[in-house]
Amino acid sequence: MSTDEPNPGATDGPDDGPADRPADHLPDLDAVADLGGADGGLEAAAAGAARDIADVTAVEVITTAAVHMMSAAAVRCGLEEGPGAEEHKDLAEARVLIQALAGLVTAAAPDIGNQHARALRDGLRSLQLAFREASVVQDPPGQGPGERLTGHVS
Repeated sequence: MSTDEPNPGATDGPDDGPADRPADHLPDLDAVADLGGADGGLEAAAAGAARDIADVTAVEVITTAAVHMMSAAAVRCGLEEGPGAEEHKDLAEARVLIQALAGLVTAAAPDIGNQHARALRDGLRSLQLAFREASVVQDPPGQGPGERLTGHVS
């Protein structure tokens, strides 16, 4: 859609919301339709993605999500190396990520097997310890991030 074409949803009222925006703020519908490729459109792309997802085991999905959360929590705990690492440190964000990770690991452990669960628990414990080290004000024993699910970490 070019900016010269009228916006069919636009009206002249003062509080009409998104319809008031100029056409250059609207997505190019032709470009969106082409995202799926020339020979099948969005339906083919969605079907391909569903097939790809169907080929991944639950253990892989869970461990991948856990590793992403661990990586984000490590950066937020200040474990990132290099310039600017201190800029990314945010213990409030780290607390949320570690708590969510503890919930995921605790809930998934019976189903993913001891080998996978042990590795995830070790990573979680390392993050809990790193959080405790990075904290200026220490949480009481058993009340650090994830500790109500995992027990006290020392």
